[in-house]
Amino acid sequence: MNMKQKCAKAALDYITEDTIIGLGGGSTIGYLIEFIKEQKVNVKVVTPSLKTKHLCVKQGLDVLPTSVVDEVNVAFDGCDEVDEKLHALKSGGGIHTQEKFIANMAKEYILLVDDSKVVRELTYKHPVVLEILQDSLAFVRKKVGEMGGRTEVRSSSAKDGYTVTDYGHFLVDVWFEDGQDSVQLEKLLKEIPGVLDVSLFTTVVSKALVASEVGIHEISKRD
Repeated sequence: MNMKQKCAKAALDYITEDTIIGLGGGSTIGYLIEFIKEQKVNVKVVTPSLKTKHLCVKQGLDVLPTSVVDEVNVAFDGCDEVDEKLHALKSGGGIHTQEKFIANMAKEYILLVDDSKVVRELTYKHPVVLEILQDSLAFVRKKVGEMGGRTEVRSSSAKDGYTVTDYGHFLVDVWFEDGQDSVQLEKLLKEIPGVLDVSLFTTVVSKALVASEVGIHEISKRD
């Protein structure tokens, strides 16, 4: 069993029978779906990830539209980095707005990571991603530049033009120097008109389950 599988297996202990859970994206979440099926845990799922939705349906798990759910018992996700204060940065999937919405609905929002993702404080080696209104592009880039950020509008070699989210918005990757006050940075970025949400998660993470060669340990708000 690899570290991602061990982390996913440990997550089962945080799931209560006959509840609604949130699942993000990534391979560790894929393993968790398999374990839920194997252990015959009766849950319903909300997810912002189309891939995760398909995996759940394939395994016979009930997936609810997020629009009909107002509370989630526990939600699980991954990240690029998480620090000792449980500030997390997510860059890859471009679905952070939906992920953060589900995180806020959850009684507990738990990150599933291996120990390579844990740092003393966020390093900003990965970009902060902004989901923005298309019309706000030039204005947002100007304001972020005034904050010291270097911007790049996300595009893909598989598609002509800029990448567009499920809701028709642009994604802007922003690189900052390390040593940022992450809480303040998230607040300031979200205050820019046209920004819907950002891929910094500084207030919603309640725990991180960390897999290493020696086992699983938990980082929580109490630590």
